Amino acid sequence: MFSNKNIIGVFDSGLGGLSVFKHFLKTLPQYNYIYLGDNAHVPYGGKSKDVIYEYTKEAIDWLFAQGTNLIIIACNTASAEALRRIQQEYLPKKYPGQKVLGVIRPLAEAAGQNKKLHKVGIIGTRATIDSNVYQTEIKKLNKKIKVYQISAPLLVPLIEEGWTHKPEAKNILKSYLQPLKVKNLDALILGCTHYPFLLTETKKIMGKHCLVPNTGDIIARSLKNYLTRHPELKLKPSARPIVKFYTTDDIKQFKKLGEKFLGRPITRIEKIKL
Repeated sequence: MFSNKNIIGVFDSGLGGLSVFKHFLKTLPQYNYIYLGDNAHVPYGGKSKDVIYEYTKEAIDWLFAQGTNLIIIACNTASAEALRRIQQEYLPKKYPGQKVLGVIRPLAEAAGQNKKLHKVGIIGTRATIDSNVYQTEIKKLNKKIKVYQISAPLLVPLIEEGWTHKPEAKNILKSYLQPLKVKNLDALILGCTHYPFLLTETKKIMGKHCLVPNTGDIIARSLKNYLTRHPELKLKPSARPIVKFYTTDDIKQFKKLGEKFLGRPITRIEKIKL
Protein backbone atom coordinates (compact mmCIF):
# COMPACT_ATOMS: atom_id res chain seq x y z
CA MET A 1 0.00 0.00 0.00
CA PHE A 2 2.67 2.51 1.08
CA SER A 3 5.93 2.62 -0.83
CA ASN A 4 7.92 3.66 2.22
CA LYS A 5 7.57 4.33 5.94
CA ASN A 6 6.27 7.84 5.54
CA ILE A 7 3.00 7.55 7.46
CA ILE A 8 1.22 9.29 10.34
CA GLY A 9 -0.91 6.92 12.41
CA VAL A 10 -4.06 8.17 14.15
CA PHE A 11 -5.73 6.04 16.81
CA ASP A 12 -9.03 6.40 18.65
CA SER A 13 -11.39 4.18 20.61
CA GLY A 14 -13.88 4.58 17.77
CA LEU A 15 -15.17 7.34 15.55
CA GLY A 16 -14.37 10.28 17.85
CA GLY A 17 -10.86 10.74 16.55
CA LEU A 18 -12.34 11.66 13.18
CA SER A 19 -13.13 15.08 14.66
CA VAL A 20 -9.38 15.58 14.93
CA PHE A 21 -8.45 13.66 11.79
CA LYS A 22 -10.78 15.86 9.74
CA HIS A 23 -8.58 18.84 10.63
CA PHE A 24 -5.36 16.91 9.93
CA LEU A 25 -6.64 16.30 6.39
CA LYS A 26 -7.48 20.00 6.05
CA THR A 27 -4.32 21.45 7.62
CA LEU A 28 -1.81 18.79 6.48
CA PRO A 29 -3.46 17.17 3.42
CA GLN A 30 -0.21 16.19 1.74
CA TYR A 31 0.75 13.43 4.20
CA ASN A 32 0.00 9.69 4.22
CA TYR A 33 -2.31 8.58 7.05
CA ILE A 34 -3.64 5.45 8.68
CA TYR A 35 -6.67 5.88 10.93
CA LEU A 36 -7.47 3.06 13.37
CA GLY A 37 -10.75 3.02 15.27
CA ASP A 38 -11.09 0.39 18.00
CA ASN A 39 -14.88 0.35 17.65
CA ALA A 40 -15.12 -3.17 19.07
CA HIS A 41 -14.11 -1.84 22.50
CA VAL A 42 -15.70 1.63 22.48
CA PRO A 43 -16.30 3.42 24.83
CA TYR A 44 -13.01 3.44 26.74
CA GLY A 45 -14.25 5.98 29.30
CA GLY A 46 -15.76 3.51 31.76
CA LYS A 47 -12.92 0.98 31.64
CA SER A 48 -10.05 0.55 34.11
CA LYS A 49 -6.69 2.21 33.64
CA ASP A 50 -4.97 -1.14 33.01
CA VAL A 51 -7.48 -2.17 30.36
CA ILE A 52 -7.18 1.19 28.58
CA TYR A 53 -3.39 0.82 28.62
CA GLU A 54 -3.57 -2.68 27.12
CA TYR A 55 -5.94 -1.60 24.34
CA THR A 56 -3.75 1.41 23.56
CA LYS A 57 -0.58 -0.67 23.56
CA GLU A 58 -2.12 -3.18 21.11
CA ALA A 59 -3.14 -0.36 18.77
CA ILE A 60 0.34 1.16 18.90
CA ASP A 61 1.95 -2.21 18.15
CA TRP A 62 -0.30 -2.63 15.14
CA LEU A 63 0.27 0.88 13.80
CA PHE A 64 4.05 0.67 14.12
CA ALA A 65 3.91 -2.69 12.33
CA GLN A 66 2.30 -0.87 9.39
CA GLY A 67 5.33 1.41 9.16
CA THR A 68 4.08 4.60 10.81
CA ASN A 69 6.71 7.17 11.79
CA LEU A 70 4.50 8.98 14.28
CA ILE A 71 1.31 8.02 16.12
CA ILE A 72 -1.30 10.46 17.43
CA ILE A 73 -3.59 9.08 20.12
CA ALA A 74 -6.71 11.02 19.10
CA CYS A 75 -8.56 9.89 22.22
CA ASN A 76 -8.63 11.90 25.43
CA THR A 77 -9.26 8.83 27.60
CA ALA A 78 -6.26 6.93 26.20
CA SER A 79 -4.17 10.12 26.32
CA ALA A 80 -5.12 10.64 29.98
CA GLU A 81 -4.76 7.06 31.20
CA ALA A 82 -2.12 5.45 28.96
CA LEU A 83 0.05 7.99 27.13
CA ARG A 84 2.52 8.79 29.91
CA ARG A 85 3.17 5.11 30.59
CA ILE A 86 3.49 4.43 26.86
CA GLN A 87 6.02 7.25 26.47
CA GLN A 88 8.06 6.55 29.60
CA GLU A 89 8.01 2.74 29.79
CA TYR A 90 6.83 1.04 26.61
CA LEU A 91 8.46 3.05 23.83
CA PRO A 92 12.00 3.10 25.33
CA LYS A 93 11.92 -0.70 25.69
CA LYS A 94 10.22 -1.74 22.45
CA TYR A 95 10.40 1.25 20.09
CA PRO A 96 13.36 3.43 21.10
CA GLY A 97 13.34 6.70 19.21
CA GLN A 98 9.72 6.37 18.09
CA LYS A 99 7.14 9.02 19.00
CA VAL A 100 3.56 8.79 20.26
CA LEU A 101 1.63 11.98 21.04
CA GLY A 102 -1.72 12.69 22.68
CA VAL A 103 -4.39 15.36 22.39
CA ILE A 104 -4.59 16.76 25.91
CA ARG A 105 -1.49 18.94 26.07
CA PRO A 106 -2.34 21.14 23.04
CA LEU A 107 -5.81 21.84 24.48
CA ALA A 108 -4.49 22.49 27.99
CA GLU A 109 -1.88 24.87 26.57
CA ALA A 110 -4.52 26.74 24.55
CA ALA A 111 -6.46 27.32 27.78
CA GLY A 112 -3.56 27.91 30.16
CA GLN A 113 -1.80 30.41 27.89
CA ASN A 114 -4.93 32.47 27.18
CA LYS A 115 -4.76 35.38 29.64
CA LYS A 116 -8.42 36.24 29.05
CA LEU A 117 -9.59 33.02 30.69
CA HIS A 118 -10.27 32.87 34.43
CA LYS A 119 -12.84 30.07 34.68
CA VAL A 120 -12.54 27.03 32.43
CA GLY A 121 -14.84 24.03 32.24
CA ILE A 122 -13.90 20.53 31.12
CA ILE A 123 -16.39 17.93 29.93
CA GLY A 124 -15.03 14.44 29.28
CA THR A 125 -15.38 10.72 29.88
CA ARG A 126 -15.36 9.44 33.44
CA ALA A 127 -11.79 8.14 33.05
CA THR A 128 -10.48 11.46 31.71
CA ILE A 129 -12.16 13.53 34.41
CA ASP A 130 -11.11 11.14 37.20
CA SER A 131 -7.49 11.36 36.00
CA ASN A 132 -7.56 15.13 36.67
CA VAL A 133 -5.08 15.54 33.83
CA TYR A 134 -6.62 18.70 32.37
CA GLN A 135 -6.64 20.50 35.69
CA THR A 136 -3.03 19.45 36.32
CA GLU A 137 -1.79 20.59 32.91
CA ILE A 138 -3.70 23.89 32.94
CA LYS A 139 -2.55 24.73 36.48
CA LYS A 140 1.08 24.20 35.42
CA LEU A 141 0.64 27.11 33.02
CA ASN A 142 -1.65 29.32 35.08
CA LYS A 143 -2.33 28.58 38.75
CA LYS A 144 -4.99 31.29 38.94
CA ILE A 145 -7.38 29.65 36.47
CA LYS A 146 -10.32 27.94 38.14
CA VAL A 147 -11.12 24.60 36.53
CA TYR A 148 -14.54 22.93 36.76
CA GLN A 149 -15.01 19.37 35.50
CA ILE A 150 -17.97 17.17 34.58
CA SER A 151 -17.99 13.60 33.23
CA ALA A 152 -20.53 12.74 30.53
CA PRO A 153 -20.46 8.94 30.07
CA LEU A 154 -23.59 8.69 27.91
CA LEU A 155 -22.41 10.95 25.08
CA VAL A 156 -19.87 8.63 23.40
CA PRO A 157 -22.33 5.72 22.92
CA LEU A 158 -24.93 8.14 21.54
CA ILE A 159 -22.45 9.61 19.06
CA GLU A 160 -21.18 6.16 18.00
CA GLU A 161 -24.81 5.25 17.24
CA GLY A 162 -25.24 8.34 15.07
CA TRP A 163 -27.70 10.03 17.44
CA THR A 164 -26.06 13.47 17.36
CA HIS A 165 -29.13 15.23 15.93
CA LYS A 166 -31.77 13.40 17.96
CA PRO A 167 -33.63 15.29 20.72
CA GLU A 168 -32.64 12.63 23.27
CA ALA A 169 -28.94 13.38 22.72
CA LYS A 170 -29.52 17.13 22.96
CA ASN A 171 -31.46 16.75 26.20
CA ILE A 172 -28.74 14.58 27.75
CA LEU A 173 -26.06 17.05 26.65
CA LYS A 174 -28.03 19.93 28.17
CA SER A 175 -28.36 18.01 31.43
CA TYR A 176 -24.60 17.44 31.59
CA LEU A 177 -23.73 21.04 30.72
CA GLN A 178 -26.14 22.76 33.10
CA PRO A 179 -23.86 22.53 36.21
CA LEU A 180 -21.08 24.12 34.16
CA LYS A 181 -23.28 26.78 32.58
CA VAL A 182 -24.24 28.20 36.00
CA LYS A 183 -20.52 28.77 36.74
CA ASN A 184 -20.44 31.53 34.07
CA LEU A 185 -17.39 30.02 32.41
CA ASP A 186 -15.05 31.92 30.12
CA ALA A 187 -14.38 28.76 28.13
CA LEU A 188 -15.39 25.12 27.88
CA ILE A 189 -12.98 22.45 26.65
CA LEU A 190 -14.48 19.41 24.95
CA GLY A 191 -12.25 16.84 26.62
CA CYS A 192 -13.28 13.95 24.39
CA THR A 193 -12.72 13.79 20.65
CA HIS A 194 -16.28 12.52 20.16
CA TYR A 195 -17.81 15.68 21.60
CA PRO A 196 -16.99 18.09 18.73
CA PHE A 197 -19.71 16.29 16.78
CA LEU A 198 -22.02 18.09 19.25
CA LEU A 199 -20.13 21.39 18.97
CA THR A 200 -22.97 23.47 17.52
CA GLU A 201 -25.44 22.33 20.15
CA THR A 202 -22.86 22.80 22.92
CA LYS A 203 -22.27 26.41 21.85
CA LYS A 204 -26.01 27.09 21.87
CA ILE A 205 -26.38 25.72 25.39
CA MET A 206 -23.33 27.49 26.84
CA GLY A 207 -24.18 30.87 25.28
CA LYS A 208 -22.16 33.45 23.37
CA HIS A 209 -20.10 34.56 26.40
CA CYS A 210 -18.49 31.12 26.78
CA LEU A 211 -15.75 30.21 24.32
CA VAL A 212 -16.06 26.62 23.07
CA PRO A 213 -12.99 26.16 20.84
CA ASN A 214 -12.82 23.73 17.95
CA THR A 215 -10.48 21.17 19.46
CA GLY A 216 -9.62 19.52 16.15
CA ASP A 217 -8.28 22.79 14.76
CA ILE A 218 -6.09 23.36 17.84
CA ILE A 219 -4.65 19.83 17.70
CA ALA A 220 -4.02 20.02 13.94
CA ARG A 221 -2.10 23.29 14.29
CA SER A 222 -0.09 21.74 17.12
CA LEU A 223 0.80 18.75 14.92
CA LYS A 224 1.86 21.04 12.08
CA ASN A 225 4.16 22.91 14.46
CA TYR A 226 5.52 19.62 15.84
CA LEU A 227 6.41 18.32 12.38
CA THR A 228 8.24 21.56 11.62
CA ARG A 229 10.28 21.21 14.82
CA HIS A 230 11.09 17.51 14.34
CA PRO A 231 12.60 16.88 10.89
CA GLU A 232 14.31 13.78 12.33
CA LEU A 233 10.97 11.97 12.02
CA LYS A 234 11.53 12.06 8.24
CA LEU A 235 7.85 12.63 7.58
CA LYS A 236 7.57 14.30 4.21
CA PRO A 237 4.69 15.41 2.00
CA SER A 238 3.68 12.89 -0.66
CA ALA A 239 2.90 13.69 -4.28
CA ARG A 240 -0.05 11.30 -4.06
CA PRO A 241 -0.99 11.01 -0.38
CA ILE A 242 -2.83 7.86 0.72
CA VAL A 243 -5.43 7.74 3.49
CA LYS A 244 -6.45 4.32 4.81
CA PHE A 245 -9.00 3.47 7.51
CA TYR A 246 -9.16 0.43 9.77
CA THR A 247 -11.76 -0.62 12.32
CA THR A 248 -11.98 -3.50 14.78
CA ASP A 249 -15.75 -3.77 14.30
CA ASP A 250 -18.39 -3.43 11.57
CA ILE A 251 -17.10 -1.83 8.37
CA LYS A 252 -20.52 -0.70 7.13
CA GLN A 253 -21.33 1.17 10.35
CA PHE A 254 -17.89 2.78 10.42
CA LYS A 255 -18.17 3.86 6.77
CA LYS A 256 -21.72 5.20 7.19
CA LEU A 257 -21.01 7.36 10.22
CA GLY A 258 -17.39 8.04 9.31
CA GLU A 259 -18.34 9.63 6.00
CA LYS A 260 -20.97 11.70 7.77
CA PHE A 261 -18.50 12.94 10.40
CA LEU A 262 -15.63 13.53 7.95
CA GLY A 263 -17.73 15.06 5.21
CA ARG A 264 -15.92 13.02 2.57
CA PRO A 265 -16.06 9.50 1.09
CA ILE A 266 -14.19 6.65 2.79
CA THR A 267 -12.98 4.30 0.07
CA ARG A 268 -10.09 2.46 1.71
CA ILE A 269 -11.32 0.64 4.80
CA GLU A 270 -10.59 -2.78 6.32
CA LYS A 271 -11.52 -4.66 9.47
CA ILE A 272 -8.69 -5.91 11.69
CA LYS A 273 -8.36 -7.72 14.99
CA LEU A 274 -6.04 -6.41 17.68
